[in-house]
Amino acid sequence: MTMPGLREQYLDAMGIPVWVLRGAADAEPEPAAEGVDEASADWDELREAVRNCTKCALHQGRTQTVFGVGSQTADLLVIGEAPGAEEDRRGEPFVGRAGQLLNAMLAAIHLAREDVYIANILKCRPPNNRDPKSDEAATCTPYLQRQIELLQPRVILALGRIAAQWLLQSDTPIGRLRGRTFQFGAASTPLVVSYHPAYLLRSPLAKSKSWEDLKIVKRLLRPPE
Repeated sequence: MTMPGLREQYLDAMGIPVWVLRGAADAEPEPAAEGVDEASADWDELREAVRNCTKCALHQGRTQTVFGVGSQTADLLVIGEAPGAEEDRRGEPFVGRAGQLLNAMLAAIHLAREDVYIANILKCRPPNNRDPKSDEAATCTPYLQRQIELLQPRVILALGRIAAQWLLQSDTPIGRLRGRTFQFGAASTPLVVSYHPAYLLRSPLAKSKSWEDLKIVKRLLRPPE
């Protein structure tokens, strides 16, 4: 969770007014050691499969795969489209200025980066940061699907047009997808769409809309009264 007093700083960085949100609920008890070991083995096996993947041509130009980062017991799963140059270099999604803004967005709803899980549709960087091709996304999707199965998140936040349209299998513009709650997969996991942090850096006036989306996420994560 974020430290007291930092939330206002993060909201200011996003260029949005300060809102008073309800505090987060107490953390759930830690799972039994046996369950943790079993889950860790599954995650490790999947990470190794991604690291060695050569199923599409993208592996030829990568520095390393970008598997995902965060808590393996997170309630919130954040999904972007694909690694960029810095992500490819560091092996971690959402770094650089866009990553800093994502951290600010999460902090605005009382979450730290380590409280959530962050992944992408693609695990390898497309050349020159071009949009993922449909066959590349289709090849990589089973890895993401397995991450979702292991994580069992309570809420999914899809950031950006490409991630949102791929997950929802829709060509609806992102402006019409955001502001709503969808049901994803067999578990009917609530899915919220919002703008990618990189877009918000280019279009700061859209930050207020992103804040509305974050409030939906916060409400969905709030335990029933």
